[in-house]
Amino acid sequence: MSGQDPVIITNSISGAVANRDQCAAIPYTPEEYAAEARRVVDEGAAMIHIHARTPDGTPSYEIEDFQAITQAILAEVDDVIINYSTGAVGVSLEKRVAYLKALKPDVAALNMGSMNYAKYSKTRKAFVFGLVFENSFDTITSLLTTMNEESIRPEHECFDSGHIANLDPLLDMGILKEPLQVSCVMGVTGGIRPNAKNVEHMRDQIPDVKHNWGVIGVSRQQWELLEASLRLGGNIRVGVEDNFYLPDGAMVESNGQLVARAAELVSASGRQVATVAQAREMLDTPKREVAGVKP
Repeated sequence: MSGQDPVIITNSISGAVANRDQCAAIPYTPEEYAAEARRVVDEGAAMIHIHARTPDGTPSYEIEDFQAITQAILAEVDDVIINYSTGAVGVSLEKRVAYLKALKPDVAALNMGSMNYAKYSKTRKAFVFGLVFENSFDTITSLLTTMNEESIRPEHECFDSGHIANLDPLLDMGILKEPLQVSCVMGVTGGIRPNAKNVEHMRDQIPDVKHNWGVIGVSRQQWELLEASLRLGGNIRVGVEDNFYLPDGAMVESNGQLVARAAELVSASGRQVATVAQAREMLDTPKREVAGVKP
């Protein structure tokens, strides 16, 4: 991917960790997801990364909740690339495979390695939370097998350079279809340090620069990381899953504000925001109906 390629802006619309006590913009109901989807697509997002919730905000891994949210989004916007999360702690692999098989989204996130996954507070001098995030090769290959069977494009979420190296055996086995979609996740305690130098380091580890790649910046350092990605030819992701704040420190009132700011960064970098059609072509994800969902 060169610096002149259009930039795919992804919106991480809700996440599964934070709640409205922390940021009122997080959608809970399908109708709220749809309203946020309208805002982000209008501002330039071509893909929406979805963690499902029940209408009271509880994170969900049930087919019915993913289906209701997706139905509402696609009833509101003409077209957007639907991307489902598959990452979870304490949720069976069978349950995560089930909603992929039932609904067949365009894209599904595939976490590429096990790790400590935490949030640390310098103010408290303590961890806010700390988890062991299991993504063994057995788990990865099971999810990837389902994605291949259902023609779902994997998005390889890599929290450190070793996670990118984990692509090598899968490429050698022939179970990955090129071009890859590699997302460098930076800013999680337990993963690579979030700075511009490490964005370039992560980019340099990707097996072939012709693959699609980008940065997911977590925390307020997001904006610095996204600017580095744009300079180096990468794509970018913004959304309330990753960061609640605009560069001036103001808390956002909607995902749309984050996407609007991301689009401004794209323009300032001399590149153009990819349309949904362009993003589909870049990722080889032709438009289709999500199973069980009528747009």
